[in-house]
Amino acid sequence: MTASTTSSTDTLSQDFVRFAVEAGVLRFGEFKTKAGRLSPYFFNAGLFNDGARLGRLAEFYAQRLIASGLEFDMLFGPAYKGITLAAAVAVELARRGRNVPFAYNRKEAKDHGEGGVLVGAPVQGRVLIIDDVISAGTSVRESIAMIQAAGATPCGVAIALDRQEKATENGNDAPYSAVQWVERQLGLRVCAIATLSDLLQYLQSTADPQLGTHFASVAAYRDRYGV
Repeated sequence: MTASTTSSTDTLSQDFVRFAVEAGVLRFGEFKTKAGRLSPYFFNAGLFNDGARLGRLAEFYAQRLIASGLEFDMLFGPAYKGITLAAAVAVELARRGRNVPFAYNRKEAKDHGEGGVLVGAPVQGRVLIIDDVISAGTSVRESIAMIQAAGATPCGVAIALDRQEKATENGNDAPYSAVQWVERQLGLRVCAIATLSDLLQYLQSTADPQLGTHFASVAAYRDRYGV
């Protein structure tokens, strides 16, 4: 299941959005994005910052990956957020009977000890990149370069949330999202736990009247910047 085809009525997606809201990871208000847009919501995966939350997050990744049918031999976590995510997902997959190795990169090469920029299992075979979101595709491109330099094959990217909004190109809105760019230009399948459509579905159906008030602003944001 790719990010672009995740069903808005998917139970796993709805459970994840609820979990992210309750954990304070998905917040509503007015937030400035890297592209300079004023977004009515903000997703900060760094706030999955205790054992229970991280373990639950890993369950969502593992469930989505298993359901997707995506074939991979190992996981790769781009520094910094991807490191924790790849490790946690590897633990959860092993708990479910699928034991796969994982590796990650350093931001700066180490010139002593084992040296190099890659840490963990040897990077080989079909490598799945694990990250929180895809904002501009920069992290994915860097990961692909490191994976290919090691002689392995990048096979896909797993993310928590697909914002489904237009990417920016030289300061202008592009007709495609960062996720679509990764899929079309880099040829990698993107597997998202949830999307902006799932978030809107949650806000529209929630029994919490306070949360429901955010539906209009998020819908308006999608109308303006969505793909």
